Amino acid sequence: MGWVDGRLTFRYPDPRRHLAGVRLEQHAGLPGDRLDFVYRGQEWVLDLPAPDAWRLEYQLRLRHPDGREETVNDPVNPARVAGAFGDKSVLHRRDYVDPVWLDLPAALGTWRELTVAAPALDAEVWIRTWSPPSAGNRVLVAHDGPEFDKLADLGHYAAAMVGSGALPPFHLVLLGPGDRSDWYSANNAYAATLTDPVLDRLRAELGFDGKVTGMGASLGGLAMLHAQRRTPAAFGGLFLQSGSFFRPRLDPQESGFRYFQRITRFTGPVVASAFAAHPVPTLLTCGTVEENLANNREMADALARQGYPAELVEVPDGHQFTAWRDAFDPHLTRLLARSWGETSWSLGSWGPGSWGGPSGG
Repeated sequence: MGWVDGRLTFRYPDPRRHLAGVRLEQHAGLPGDRLDFVYRGQEWVLDLPAPDAWRLEYQLRLRHPDGREETVNDPVNPARVAGAFGDKSVLHRRDYVDPVWLDLPAALGTWRELTVAAPALDAEVWIRTWSPPSAGNRVLVAHDGPEFDKLADLGHYAAAMVGSGALPPFHLVLLGPGDRSDWYSANNAYAATLTDPVLDRLRAELGFDGKVTGMGASLGGLAMLHAQRRTPAAFGGLFLQSGSFFRPRLDPQESGFRYFQRITRFTGPVVASAFAAHPVPTLLTCGTVEENLANNREMADALARQGYPAELVEVPDGHQFTAWRDAFDPHLTRLLARSWGETSWSLGSWGPGSWGGPSGG
């Protein structure tokens, strides 16, 4: 089992051949007709070309003789990574390295929790904030905030960047996702809630009076762009990761999603527009082996055409929290510095080769 010279090899021991089959479960663009193991020498074996990525998160689907199937992590590989739907097995390409900032000391700051009533959603928005001294008007607001903190170490990233001097002190705001599929799918009621009662409460609690920088991944990235298009004056920058900018032509595989048409009714006019009110610095990241890459390329081109200082960074990874984490520095660092007009922090302390992979990747 391993990743060697551009190939992947998997082995699942089954000396008595209790199983009827084994299949690799992954979301890294590997062709579906090559994912079934073959039985050879008392074990199931799969050998295939590796994806163009630094990592592979995967599981194994076991098929029993009675037709029953179960999905398990790889018993031969002890490496695991946490994700939104539980732990998965993971393999790393030889040139992959963890981000430097994971081992940096954290600046001191105060955590607090609050909820904001959201009558338009018949719900409340749960919020957790972190504030170091002298944060002032610098604010980063993150969709899926608790998940980003738990699975991508966003809270430590903020504290490490401030503690190291890579970024000036800033408030970090983690927004709970609530009814995520509904709220984050170009929902006008949610966008209005975010830019009115939520930001109003945050201004009162944190003592700032300026714009915020918004971030989100997948549907959370879509929702942050949607909120900025509806209320552009509220935002000073956007960091959008693997945004679910679905388009009928590019994303037919998503057409069964309940809110697909609501999303495409938003993305269509945005892509077609030649003008935008108050464009802001925007940095998009997307994995080279994920389905959203085509719609992210299209959206980045559209935003740049409309006057946004927009850039798309293609990360050699998939649609996962670890991939999003690995793009924080230098890319989120650069975006925040630009959004806040902090030119002395324009590349952070670590430079463009410091994120989770080879220099310049």
